[in-house]
Amino acid sequence: MGKDKAPVAFQDKKIRRIWYNQEWFYSVVDIVEVLTDSPTPRQYWDKVKDREFIALELSPIWVQLKLAAEDGKLRFTDCVNTKNAFRLIQSIPSKEAEPLE
Repeated sequence: MGKDKAPVAFQDKKIRRIWYNQEWFYSVVDIVEVLTDSPTPRQYWDKVKDREFIALELSPIWVQLKLAAEDGKLRFTDCVNTKNAFRLIQSIPSKEAEPLE
């Protein structure tokens, strides 16, 4: 895996990332998993997305980029840049998020 796709570790969990348009983008589902310890981080993200963005008709803060999935295949994944990662962190109630805010 090249430097432009190397995951970063946070509390022994990996957050996938990719270099795109001159900045880092991070997997939203991975961030949600780290912050919530949810057994279903993808479903948790869907609820946050509906509550915070779709229902309020806000512009999405994520883009879909291809990241390696657990099976090794590249799959489109919701990703956020560093600025929007902090917005995401603030929208998720979590003790893990407090040091990052």
